[in-house]
Amino acid sequence: MQKISPLAFIHPDAQIGDNVTINAFAYIDKNVVIGDDCVICPHVSILSGARIGKGNVFYDGCIISASPQDFRWKGDDSYVVIGDNNKFREHVIINRSIHPGGETKIGNNSFIMAQSHIAHDSVIGDWVVIGNAVKIAGNCKINNYTILSSNALVHENCEIGEWVLIKGGCRVNNHVPPFVIMAHNPIEYYGVNAYVLKKGKKSDELINEIAKCYRHIYQTNTSPGNAYKRIISDVEESKERQEILDFLKGHNYKLAALPDITGEE
Repeated sequence: MQKISPLAFIHPDAQIGDNVTINAFAYIDKNVVIGDDCVICPHVSILSGARIGKGNVFYDGCIISASPQDFRWKGDDSYVVIGDNNKFREHVIINRSIHPGGETKIGNNSFIMAQSHIAHDSVIGDWVVIGNAVKIAGNCKINNYTILSSNALVHENCEIGEWVLIKGGCRVNNHVPPFVIMAHNPIEYYGVNAYVLKKGKKSDELINEIAKCYRHIYQTNTSPGNAYKRIISDVEESKERQEILDFLKGHNYKLAALPDITGEE
């Protein structure tokens, strides 16, 4: 059973699921799909191109599927695709893609805090926490179980790996590999995200092996290419080790807090 305020505007072409609550002064545009059990608080705007799953909550003043803030967008139809059971706090803005038929994507079970902005074509994974006033530029990727603390800035085209903690106010200017903490400005490697990894039931032995990987990458004054070889020879095989190696090679060894160099000594 839907609970829709008579003071909300809902375009007749919008598709609204079961047990959806839409409060006063909400605006639901055409070409919108909202899944079951969602809650739309007052003054929320769900604009054309929004595809929203089940159980999401949008607090006051959110703007979802806003037009991209990019001169490359030519007015084509595009989308914001949101999974299930996410919470979007007050005044969150999410832009749709700049590409015809393209998507900005939000996964499942994430918590997006007040006044955050997620720009066009970015991808947010599952169980992600985005702090107050975080700004994520276009075409970024934030992987599962990652935390971006308040006022962090993520530059365009950056990827942040799984199980990462970005401390408050950091400016992320390149790719951040999985399982680490990054802090300060300019951004610095601050250690392995051990506390959160333990919460994720990673063993102490595995966390030590992850830390050994990052000693080779960030603390031995060698090139990223040589660090890659040392990890292969020195660190016990695991899914997590392989994820670190794949991230290094997949991004051509260009990581935040490292010089922009490749190759070998």
